[in-house]
Amino acid sequence: MSAGAALHAPVRPGRGLLWRVCWAVPAGLMQAFSLAWPAGGSPSGTLQLLSLAWLAGLLAGVQRPRQGLWLGASFALSWLAGTFWWLFISMHTYGGLPAPLAVLAVLGLAAFLGVYYAAAAALYVRWRERLRGAWSRSLLFATLWTLAELLRGQMFTGFPWGAGGYAQVDGLARWLAPWVGVYGVGALVAWAAAGLAEAVSLLGARRKTRQGRLAPWGGCLVGGLVWAALALVPAPEWSASSAPLAVRLLQGNIPQDEKFQAGSGVPMALKWYGDQLMAHDSALVVAPETALPLLPQQLPAGYWADLLARYGVAAQADGAGATAQAALLGIPLGTAAQGYTNSVVGLKPGERSLYQYDKHHLVPFGEFIPPLFHWFVALMDIPLGDFNAGALGQASMDWQGQRLAPNICYEDLFGEELGRRFLVPEQAPTVLVNFSNIGWFGDSVAIDQHLHISRLRALEFARPMVRATNTGATALIDHRGQVQQQLPPVTRGVLQGTVQGRGLSAEQGGWGITPYAWWVSRWGLWPLWALAGLVLAGLLRPSARR
Repeated sequence: MSAGAALHAPVRPGRGLLWRVCWAVPAGLMQAFSLAWPAGGSPSGTLQLLSLAWLAGLLAGVQRPRQGLWLGASFALSWLAGTFWWLFISMHTYGGLPAPLAVLAVLGLAAFLGVYYAAAAALYVRWRERLRGAWSRSLLFATLWTLAELLRGQMFTGFPWGAGGYAQVDGLARWLAPWVGVYGVGALVAWAAAGLAEAVSLLGARRKTRQGRLAPWGGCLVGGLVWAALALVPAPEWSASSAPLAVRLLQGNIPQDEKFQAGSGVPMALKWYGDQLMAHDSALVVAPETALPLLPQQLPAGYWADLLARYGVAAQADGAGATAQAALLGIPLGTAAQGYTNSVVGLKPGERSLYQYDKHHLVPFGEFIPPLFHWFVALMDIPLGDFNAGALGQASMDWQGQRLAPNICYEDLFGEELGRRFLVPEQAPTVLVNFSNIGWFGDSVAIDQHLHISRLRALEFARPMVRATNTGATALIDHRGQVQQQLPPVTRGVLQGTVQGRGLSAEQGGWGITPYAWWVSRWGLWPLWALAGLVLAGLLRPSARR
């Protein structure tokens, strides 16, 4: 028997299933490594495609849904744990949680989120035999996989870190992002992966096709060539260039275990960031999430007033006392009575009040405490761990012809929420600005993974993304998702460069926003949910079975 036929041969519970489960684990790790290879941090769309094809091939050899459940669970557990293993660092090194409990917490989260993929694999095995034809079976796999991705991204506040589509930011499927977003990219790659598995199965078993009909592997080859050809076609310019803006991005590299310590990290942060904010000479300076780790009323006497005066805040309307510079900086705001927010404030001349953005999508256990879990957060001793959420679709900050739209830390995982700002193209952001502190996760692959997430957001919306972080990756990303400049991670430094905003131009015409930005700003991810449901209903209708 050939290797392909052996891989897809039906198995009974026991040794055969155990063999496939053992192979599902490295396949899942391949999916994790495709998002950012640990050695260099680069994504690999090819590795992600092969990983899913491997899983589809393993599933093709089982006949019982329970067997598919075990394969899907094993793949998802190794993939997700291999993707966000660095949560161990935040919980153990900085949170003080004992190492065994931290390991169990990471594995428990991966297992919980893996339930969606395990269920998708089980349903695929159950419904696959109803369909005739490799294309139908491939479409079934992709549809169920996409539903699992959507569930992980939205259920229980959502945790879509490491969604498969992010691996395609440099891959052949990247051209699809401005049309269908990361989940649409992941769906089409899953379809291609399942088709590849079907082709390998048929070739391995040396099956013959009917006379006059194109072999499935031949169709797969033609589809691959068409896909590659489309990837080589220059992408349309969905938006027009606006005026350039000189920026200065600050990366303080304040040690996370000292960041909120009154005797070490706090004075270090106040001194370094204060000096940079007072001395900069660019049109805009950006300091990362909680760059100033104290509330304004807790800052040393005169500190906050000096900053306001430096940027001409509360200056007269005629511009007296104003400067030609502005700043965006991360700082907690609020009071004990009103509650606290993880915020970004904007300082610019001639304004009587500060621009303020409050983080909307908070991190469970890190920024808000779900009911009945206060004991868990108390174990980790996380400071400022229970914030109030800001509104969805907050206004941008206007500055020198640009509309600057902040998002804080992992908010840039939720493109459907960032997209709310694109409902009116004439008022849509021209530059996206991310404020992060990945210091919680040490010098790990989390830095590279988050950079690629921001890159895909830039690609989806055809907008540049400016990233200011505590430890990395502080970078300038253009509207095509390409990194233009970047500071070395886990170092203290300043990145000076120019960002080219993008927007709607009356002279040049055009949409001003991408198709993805247009539909996601109106309906969120519901079009993908509806399309997946319709495809699934169509595949399983009685006439399709015949």
